[in-house]
Amino acid sequence: MSGLAQSIPSPSSGVWYLWIFPVRAYALCILAGIVVATVIFARRYAARGGPEEASVDLALWMVPFGIVGGRIYHVISSPAAYFGPDGQAVRALYIWQGGLGIWGAIALGAVGAAIGARQMGLRLAPLADALAPGLLVAQAIGRLGNWFNQELYGAPTTVPWGLEIDAAHNQGYPVGTLFHPTFLYELVWNLAAAVVVVVLARRFALNHGRVFWLYVMAYTTGRVWIEMLRIDTAEHILGLRLNVWTSLIVFAIAAFFFIRLRARASDLDPIYLPGREPTTTPEEQALD
Repeated sequence: MSGLAQSIPSPSSGVWYLWIFPVRAYALCILAGIVVATVIFARRYAARGGPEEASVDLALWMVPFGIVGGRIYHVISSPAAYFGPDGQAVRALYIWQGGLGIWGAIALGAVGAAIGARQMGLRLAPLADALAPGLLVAQAIGRLGNWFNQELYGAPTTVPWGLEIDAAHNQGYPVGTLFHPTFLYELVWNLAAAVVVVVLARRFALNHGRVFWLYVMAYTTGRVWIEMLRIDTAEHILGLRLNVWTSLIVFAIAAFFFIRLRARASDLDPIYLPGREPTTTPEEQALD
């Protein structure tokens, strides 16, 4: 047990109670990520000329769609706990216990964003570009929820930063076994990627959705190697976890669009859809 002196401890509890009402760390982390991403998006979008009120309105579309999509993807990619021999289908609804697949969250979240943007007369590409770095920060914060839940950790390890996991969550490994803290790896990777995305976007004046596709490439690159460290139950195809294949395919799609949109890099990147431009300037609206 001497190795535990240099290890990372897991929280003793992921839920607290206010009288009879549970307050779950996982939910708090998700909410904190949403708030931070919304603030980052609002500032970046306003700097691009977008309406200040768009951030909250779009969040009301993106967040519910994203949560539903994330849960659907998680259940599809890890069906045993819900539809296996010892599974309980009703647990697919227990979102507070953890389990959101990022690909489903992004896919349906994008649908929500597209619906909300069209209703407000906004073009989706500049909106996505403004949102991209905030998504990485939100994903980093959200990974702390996995730490509190003692879930989605990596293989056993002897590195000094190994993660301690309680016997109730360590999948039958001997007590004292340390595991790769994949939540921490992804948290650090996402924050570093957010900085890289912002720097490259400014350096090369990326627009037309290229910042968003750069975010996707940065995230999927990290997700491939981090996913291969994890030992939680997952569907496998040709020996690789489903999320690895998904990351590789999504990376290829993102790279295709990033390169394809380069031809339009010098074009203007208007905020509003044709015919939906405001009739007054932001300064005039403020005076009203």
